[in-house]
Amino acid sequence: MTEGFLSRVALRHEASVQAIIRLLVPGSAGQQHGAAHHLLWALFGDTPERRRDFLWRQTAPGQFMVLSARAPVDRHAIFDIESRPFAPVLKAGDRLRFMLCANATVDRKPPEKDRKAPGRTRSQRHDVVMDALHALPSAERATARARVVPEVMAAWLARQGARTGFVPLDAPEIERCDVLSIPRAQGRARARFGVVDMTGVLAVEDPALFVPALLHGFGRARAFGCGLMLVRRAG
Repeated sequence: MTEGFLSRVALRHEASVQAIIRLLVPGSAGQQHGAAHHLLWALFGDTPERRRDFLWRQTAPGQFMVLSARAPVDRHAIFDIESRPFAPVLKAGDRLRFMLCANATVDRKPPEKDRKAPGRTRSQRHDVVMDALHALPSAERATARARVVPEVMAAWLARQGARTGFVPLDAPEIERCDVLSIPRAQGRARARFGVVDMTGVLAVEDPALFVPALLHGFGRARAFGCGLMLVRRAG
């Protein structure tokens, strides 16, 4: 898939929407991402068998950028939507500025001593930042964090590029490194995962790989506001 729609989506300011705004946009960041996970589905979930085919990021409480395979449709009259076709024409060597909120992970095999335990034979997924910090002595982790985060995210981004047709031209600027805690249905543990906001400049190597990757997203937790890479031409 190489074409889609890029949309600005915001909850409307009409009294009927503002009356329930605290339900639609709860207080904490984790609650907001959990609510938006369901809220934005209203624009795309037209049939029970439909699978999620869009990416999003929150730009402000109740405001989102959405990249989707189909144009969003507001059946409940609660959103203001500005939408345009997304069909970038790129060539090898093009330089792009990017902005990405990512849940970056790495798969590790369990230690040899644990592999015989039930359910411990397969690789396990770890947050790349926590994985790197846990490799250090506990007394060093707090002071090493500022150094480790840019290093591991630069390495993770380079791996993404090698797989999807781009090369980062410098280490990304880290805007935020945090953990989101998403409320789930009653009786289920909260979903917790790391998020890193980063910006930088990349060069396109293979447009045939890169453009579909933009529509598919990068990293994990894409249903919860991660993975959407926004790009523009680098001046």
